[in-house]
Amino acid sequence: MVGFFIYATRFQNSFFLLISSALAINIIILTLFHRRLKKKRASVKLQREEYFEKANVLKDGLAKEEHAINAFREKIVSYSQLKGLVEHLSACLSVEDTVQVICKEVTNLFAQHDSTVILYLFDPLTGDLAIVHSSSHFHPVNIKQKKGDIFDRWVMKTLQPLFLDDTKTDFRFDMDKVETEEKRHIRSLLSVPLIIHNKPVGIVRLDSYLPDRFSKEDLRFLKTIGDLSAVALENAQLYDRVEDLAIRDSLTGLYLRRHMLDRMGEEVNRHLRRDQEMSFIMIDLDYFKKYNDQFGHMAGDLVLKHLSQVIQEHFGGPGNLTCRFGGEEFCIVLPDCSKKDAVEAAEALVKQVEKDGIMLRREKTRITISAGVAVFPTDAKTKEDLLQKADNALYEAKRKGRNRVCVA
Repeated sequence: MVGFFIYATRFQNSFFLLISSALAINIIILTLFHRRLKKKRASVKLQREEYFEKANVLKDGLAKEEHAINAFREKIVSYSQLKGLVEHLSACLSVEDTVQVICKEVTNLFAQHDSTVILYLFDPLTGDLAIVHSSSHFHPVNIKQKKGDIFDRWVMKTLQPLFLDDTKTDFRFDMDKVETEEKRHIRSLLSVPLIIHNKPVGIVRLDSYLPDRFSKEDLRFLKTIGDLSAVALENAQLYDRVEDLAIRDSLTGLYLRRHMLDRMGEEVNRHLRRDQEMSFIMIDLDYFKKYNDQFGHMAGDLVLKHLSQVIQEHFGGPGNLTCRFGGEEFCIVLPDCSKKDAVEAAEALVKQVEKDGIMLRREKTRITISAGVAVFPTDAKTKEDLLQKADNALYEAKRKGRNRVCVA
């Protein structure tokens, strides 16, 4: 183009027209090329954005897949843990064993050093909760409110689970009152009612002095555990009732003779090893036939029930064994009890029975009892001999006029 321009300037001016035409053609070609380049760039940019979008979609899909896999893995772990809980609960027969398994599993699954596991059972007779277990990482914790606090009362009233991220920010509860009732600092809490056939069995609860300690997923899992625990506790309570029926007298609620004899053999061996005294009291209701003849057999049953209640009030302490021996005869096994203490306790019972009397057909009726006391190993070396010595002392009391205590 430069050569053409010099030639046109020096030799032929008309050649400028050719040069102008060539320049115009070049400008048109460059313009078209520029437009094509811009379209190409726009197309490449669009493809790039599409690729980025597809990459983001794939990345999001992979994240969702990973989340689903992790959630599925957590469910497998949770179901495995629930399977272990069910197996352990199915091996429990008594309420005590069931309570221990529930609290142990809840501690293993949820609790850390900052968390406390509490289990309450509901008493249908009194309508109150009663604490049966409290621990923090398998170490016992002393809970002041034995019948539950404001949170437990809320759960029992609504029969709904309770989840608290932070008790300080929850408007439903007066934390000043809570801190007055319970010296422990409670910031976060999980609590689920144990319900079977729409009736409350108890409460299982987790609390911590740290806020935001638990999640809603924890609450859902604890609720599942609570449902399983409620069934297990009901079965255990039914088993305990059946077992009680097998060893307790249906009329008086005292132990049956067979169970007393079995336990007595164990106590004799134990006291023999420890070289300690064990007292045995045999009791007979004086002139029992008179109540049946005068007031009827129903009145006789009332007298027996009344006497059994008085006996239980006097001798229902830990370790003692109260039994209906047969008919109108009762007996009491007093481990680690001297003859002097046993005689004093028997005399107090005789006086109390005479003092109280009983109402039969709207008539205040006086009843009395006789008692015989024998002590192992002072008076006897075997349980059979101990029974015989106490029985002999009882008949000595009856021979001397009844309403008294005699000693072997």
